[in-house]
Amino acid sequence: MMNFDFYNPTHLLFGRGKLNELGHQLLPGKKAMVLISNGNSTKANGSLSRTLDQLEKAGVEHAVFDKIMENPVKEVIMEGAAFAKDNGCDFIVALGGGAVLDASVAISAMATNPGDLWDYVCGGTGKGKQLVNMGLPIVTIATTSGTGSEINCWGVISNLETNEKIGFGDPRLVPVLSIVDPELMLTVPPKYTAYQGFDALFHNTEVMISNGINIMSETLALSAIENIAKYLPIAVRDGKNLEARERVAYGSTVAGMTMQLTSTTAEHSMEHSMSAYHHDLPHGAGLIMISRAFYEFFIEKHACDGQFIKMAKAMGIEDADKPEDFITALVKLQEDCGVADLRMSDYGFKPEESMALAKGARAMQGGLFLANPCEMTDEDCALIFDKSYR
Repeated sequence: MMNFDFYNPTHLLFGRGKLNELGHQLLPGKKAMVLISNGNSTKANGSLSRTLDQLEKAGVEHAVFDKIMENPVKEVIMEGAAFAKDNGCDFIVALGGGAVLDASVAISAMATNPGDLWDYVCGGTGKGKQLVNMGLPIVTIATTSGTGSEINCWGVISNLETNEKIGFGDPRLVPVLSIVDPELMLTVPPKYTAYQGFDALFHNTEVMISNGINIMSETLALSAIENIAKYLPIAVRDGKNLEARERVAYGSTVAGMTMQLTSTTAEHSMEHSMSAYHHDLPHGAGLIMISRAFYEFFIEKHACDGQFIKMAKAMGIEDADKPEDFITALVKLQEDCGVADLRMSDYGFKPEESMALAKGARAMQGGLFLANPCEMTDEDCALIFDKSYR
């Protein structure tokens, strides 16, 4: 537990009003590709215009690319890379939630490297090639609290032709500057606040049960879990509560650090398989659907009882003394956030899909299974989907 390897060269500006400091930073280029989603949120809430104003203050030109969807797909990544080249952009400003931040990593790589994104993807049908050139420098501005992608070099991209959703990244693609300003998160709707918040929570809980846990990742993860568990219900109920937004954002950004120190586990592989086959499923919603059965699997195996007790205490059960207390805290948090009744069937899942989802999880991101605290077979994985189905 005392050994760890932590590499994070990102300059992180965290806190209220930090977007206002963008124009005073040393930016990595002269023309920015400003990457946003295909929705209207950054335009409606003013964060896009504020970002463009800051770039102008810094003397930086810009071109806006607004085609990133909730689960970004390979074709849009390649279109974005071509856009960056055609417009002479020499760095990327990613303004948005997890999908935009994830997409920025892949676009950065493909704007400077030959071929197709799937040439460089490791896993599934990816060819696993090494990048030839450095990517475009990335500046991230998070508008949601969920993925932690604002300070790491990974993104998850879908390939619709092969029904795959696989992580892609390289240490050379770590953002050079990240701004996490909770004021930009005040307009996120309650449902998505909950989905994103649970994504951040599970990054940290998976790190806690991972067989690679160490003293630094555990310390950070428990701090993040405590803040998310206490403040996420408040943020869901009252999106304008700036303190709650700030605390959940802290938990999410810290997850970006804990995931660099210690891997997440098969829970994320399993959800990526779910949303690869059912593309409209929000990532956080899928994680919530399978979470109880997933963690109960390891509790029944007594794989890491002490870690579950530590998490239960961090989530508010001060006298926790058994691993099942974590499930009690988890279910209560889901109820308090109004997401305890999510149904796989509402997104088109069928009970007979369980084994296909299990095999897909291992084929796409089998490496995360290696971080589990004990073995999980395809049959075990399928049974978790079965128990989660409704």
